[in-house]
Amino acid sequence: MPSLTFSSRDFTRDVSAAKRAAAQGPVIITDRGRPAFTLLTFEAYKKMSGKRKATKIADLLAMPNAELIELEIPRSSELAQSADLG
Repeated sequence: MPSLTFSSRDFTRDVSAAKRAAAQGPVIITDRGRPAFTLLTFEAYKKMSGKRKATKIADLLAMPNAELIELEIPRSSELAQSADLG
């Protein structure tokens, strides 16, 4: 999928051209020469962010390099409550 680059200034000057280009593929909008935003069609967005099937934790743990994922679990400040078994 081809992508086209617009500077922020060019994007502001000709939004219609950027929209036409986005119909062909993602448009990268730069700010001071660095990629800052991506413009894409709503269909492309929906396809990219579409619903994913539910994943089991075992599948996630079996991913390649899963041991490299950093996971920070915040410490809870709540105290444990005793169970009411009555």
